[in-house]
Amino acid sequence: MASDEIRVVSVGPSRALLVSLGAPHDTLSWAIVNGGRRRADAVVWRQVQRFELGPDVDARAVMRDTLEHLGGASAIGLLTARDVRRYEEARAERGDVWARCVATVGFGNALTVGDPPSPPTTGTINLLCQVSTPLAEEALLEACALAAEARTAAVLEARVPSGVSGRPATGTGTDCIVVAAPIGTGDVTSFAGKHTACGSAVGAAVYEAVARAVGTWLEENEAWPRT
Repeated sequence: MASDEIRVVSVGPSRALLVSLGAPHDTLSWAIVNGGRRRADAVVWRQVQRFELGPDVDARAVMRDTLEHLGGASAIGLLTARDVRRYEEARAERGDVWARCVATVGFGNALTVGDPPSPPTTGTINLLCQVSTPLAEEALLEACALAAEARTAAVLEARVPSGVSGRPATGTGTDCIVVAAPIGTGDVTSFAGKHTACGSAVGAAVYEAVARAVGTWLEENEAWPRT
């Protein structure tokens, strides 16, 4: 994949969204495949149909097979039931630092933080936030926290209720965030909080992409309850 390229491709009975990082990056996520602290040059969303997953299906194997089929076994792998063609992308610049976010949103699994455990359903928020500056370990963690905060701010403004408690949802039960930063060979950014250019760019890009994706989903599901 070329630098900054975003493509939707056919994969078996479904589709995948391929987002290139342009070069190997330090990544942090809890993705179903290649999650944790990794180095990767791409993130892949695999759209799954209802008939593809079930109690006897290994979801990780489905994702791994997809990555191998696409020739990117080391890519970060995300699963979603959302039509990946409905992704949103936003970019924010703060001086010589930029951040971009690619997000897909579904609310069928909307929950409020602290809700009692419940069986998962389809509908999730998956997002990638890529920054232009190398980040130290602590800054990578801080950027991930800010991305989560920005996502939650956009979700709260949508006034979608939790399917369990009825309180305003703060996300879904299966959300995933991927943060990616260039591999540092010298000076790296030590902090990425709200007072920094990097943190401000992360917050702005994630909020805008998620808010737009939320709006698109709600337009498609006009009858969905609101608080």
